Amino acid sequence: MLFVVGVISACLAAVAYGMSTVLRALGARRVAQTAREDGIEDTNPAGGPSLQSTMSTLVDPSFILGTVMVIVGFAGGAVAARFLPLFLSQTIVSANLVVTALLGTIMLNIALHTRDWVSIWLVVFSLCLLGFSSSHTTGDGQAHSIHWGLFVATLVLSSLALLGVYRLGRHGAIVGGAMAGLLFGVIAIAVRILDGVHPFDLKVLLLDPAAWTIAVAGAAGFFVQTVALQLGAVNGVTAVLVVGETAGPSLVGVLFLGDTAKEGLGWLAVVGFIGAVIGAVLVAWYGSGDPDHFGEAPPMKGGWRRGRENDDLDTAERDAAGVTSDGSTTAAVSTDTDDEVSEDQFCDADFTLVEDDLEADLGVTGDQRVARPGGNGPRRTP
Repeated sequence: MLFVVGVISACLAAVAYGMSTVLRALGARRVAQTAREDGIEDTNPAGGPSLQSTMSTLVDPSFILGTVMVIVGFAGGAVAARFLPLFLSQTIVSANLVVTALLGTIMLNIALHTRDWVSIWLVVFSLCLLGFSSSHTTGDGQAHSIHWGLFVATLVLSSLALLGVYRLGRHGAIVGGAMAGLLFGVIAIAVRILDGVHPFDLKVLLLDPAAWTIAVAGAAGFFVQTVALQLGAVNGVTAVLVVGETAGPSLVGVLFLGDTAKEGLGWLAVVGFIGAVIGAVLVAWYGSGDPDHFGEAPPMKGGWRRGRENDDLDTAERDAAGVTSDGSTTAAVSTDTDDEVSEDQFCDADFTLVEDDLEADLGVTGDQRVARPGGNGPRRTP
């Protein structure tokens, strides 16, 4: 019965987290559009979002609704982490990647191609393998030293995550998503080992370093993911996030907390886990293009080729189209050059007509013509 409750809670967390990511990405887009319309510079020297921009995103109505969904997802994930092996609970929660991708097509106008669907369904199929092969009970083994080690690791991860998203600028989206995933994974481990839950004892719970870990990792992970959504494409950020929040807790659960698969199905659990990670990495790769917060960038290429559609132009085509390396065109330059030549030719012809009229009035004959220095033809002298 507890196994079923855990699975349902994990599914609820996946849906809630997926909705949260899309709503918060929508909030980031609105803030970016408003800043551009108002002529406000919302980036730092490294090219990433300014702290003021992030704070503005946090109070956007869509973002606030997304934050509420984060709380719902956390509750579901916490129940799942207590009742299921971590490699199963976290992998089910990572299905929020599918929810994010599907909602993104509706709310953010993100186009999904064949490669994206294949990657997404690889994740879903791998989750089914994991669910079938997982043991219905959790392990019991844990050392108290894990509580303190987890807290110290959280402080280090939080510092590196904040440093990365602000020092790497617009290149920090994937790093930020991965670090946020690791921090969310730490939360799952901390919930699993938390003291004072059963039987409930508030004093024991508050004095447990695992409780401090949940507070620090939750705040840092939430903030870093927000900045990553400002920097990068939502599917790419989410994909590396689910890899981080799945792989870390799964390994810790197997190595230190006694989590196992059903007898004789360990190989199937390994296949399912590897498939889920590979699928998430593929979604991250194909969805990690530059964000289009303003809806002006060319659409991504279909099929299996990654990038924007206008990248298909080769050098010859770009030259023929008059496109330079920075995306500008040379048509205006050519037109200006042609205008200058036409103007010069017109001035020479006009000067020649006036000169001929003057020579006719003076009675200059053909043998009195001399070459004009630097001119285009003979010059006549009286």
